[in-house]
Amino acid sequence: MANIKNVLFIMADQLRADHLSCYGHPHLQTTHMDRLASRGVLFEQAFVNSGVCGPSRMSYYTGRYPSTHGATWNRVPLSISEVTLGEYLKSRDLDLVLAGKTHVMPDKQGLERLQIDGQTELGTLLRQGGFEQIDRYDGHHEPGVESGYPAFLRAHGYDSPDPWTDFVIAVQDEQGQVRSGWHMRNVNYPSRVKEEHSETAYMTDCAMDYMKSAGDKPWVMHLSYVKPHWPYVAPAPYHAMYTPEQCLPVRRTAQEKEHAHPVLNAYRMQEESVSFSDEECVNRVRPAYQGLIKQLDDHLGRLFGYMESTGLMDNTLVIITADHGDLLGDHWLGEKELFYDVVQRVPLIIYDPSEKANATRGRRESRLVESVDIVPTILSALNMDIPAHRIEGRALQPLLHGESVQWRDCVFSELDYSYREARLLLGKETDECRAWSVRTDRWRYVYWSAERAQLFDLQNDPDEFHDLGEHPDYEAVRLQMKLRLLDWFAGLKRRITVTEEEVATQTHKYKQAGVFYGQW
Repeated sequence: MANIKNVLFIMADQLRADHLSCYGHPHLQTTHMDRLASRGVLFEQAFVNSGVCGPSRMSYYTGRYPSTHGATWNRVPLSISEVTLGEYLKSRDLDLVLAGKTHVMPDKQGLERLQIDGQTELGTLLRQGGFEQIDRYDGHHEPGVESGYPAFLRAHGYDSPDPWTDFVIAVQDEQGQVRSGWHMRNVNYPSRVKEEHSETAYMTDCAMDYMKSAGDKPWVMHLSYVKPHWPYVAPAPYHAMYTPEQCLPVRRTAQEKEHAHPVLNAYRMQEESVSFSDEECVNRVRPAYQGLIKQLDDHLGRLFGYMESTGLMDNTLVIITADHGDLLGDHWLGEKELFYDVVQRVPLIIYDPSEKANATRGRRESRLVESVDIVPTILSALNMDIPAHRIEGRALQPLLHGESVQWRDCVFSELDYSYREARLLLGKETDECRAWSVRTDRWRYVYWSAERAQLFDLQNDPDEFHDLGEHPDYEAVRLQMKLRLLDWFAGLKRRITVTEEEVATQTHKYKQAGVFYGQW
């Protein structure tokens, strides 16, 4: 074991915590992630700060909540005034290199207002959210010039102007007919690309190639896989590795639809929820989803094997997590976004190679942690100062090193659904579509703008079937949780242009500046 020299920050898109065997899945064996957990710490209660890709990732990259970093949904750019992990690392002459997805949207108006050319070194860094891009691949549509994947595919014989659409997310049925993977009814068929040319294989290769080229130079890498995010198309043999009987049972009851919350009612009317309400859709998608996770784990095994053989596991902090989960038909819903644990709770495994972490190897940590904790954890691992006037998370080293420390007893998450069809179905204005949630070990409370609150008793209703948002017996609990939400909201860090130390040194110093107001 040695001091930490490198950081590998791995994220899988739309990966539920309960779909890893180390988190309890009975059939899906994630051998390599399990092994990493046995060498590090598995966080049983890790939660995202938004159930949507963009805002969740911006909280991971800034250490700040959506209410303060402002990128509240996928199409909302992160302000160039926000400082990301990559910019913090620049002060140590470290690049934050990217292989995969970020969902960063450039703040074009901010760049134009400050007359920063998007083609300059600074402009490029700000447009990319602080990342130096090995290969950016968001996986929602045909990749552009930011990714080498299309050229890679064509070089391997996938001859098409758009090989992503025609091969990666296309399948071929028993009769040899090509079908689109956008249609979930087709995801029981294999992708038209060979496994070694798939998205997950390609991005693993990109990461390993960078490690080989880096030599002895320290590095920080964000390896960000698009899978198991939709389209749920897996290459052979992973497309047929699991049966519906080997999938987790769907969590939903008919009672959930009775007197349901208006926003949930609207979400259940959206196309993805209508599709996932059909048992055939669930039975078609869930096995493919599990196959994509198994493929991911196998490639992580390949990556970790290389790191072991080169000694990188001896000096690299490794973090594995996800930007959110996936409803997959639970609660009569598809996609993500809403405040259920299958969306909000994610896997988090951290392997710290330093001797200080020897006492906690293999530990399952039950204290509550959040996405905003990742930036301060990485900075702390590299012995860098944590800017307390900006960062709203907490470094996890006390939990990784077995130190005695007072810890939080609640976590927070947010939603802005103003871009969604649900807003139109409800007839709401764009400024009426926000929600905030506070979760403790016992309760989840959700405050909705212009709608009634929600409350779930997680002790007696762990599947979150029974909404107590209007139950008269729980009025005191709702008030208590609302006040906790208010206390958190009032304490968010909005004064970000001066440090706490600068404020302290300038307190009550006006006479030194020649100002003598108030004297008799």
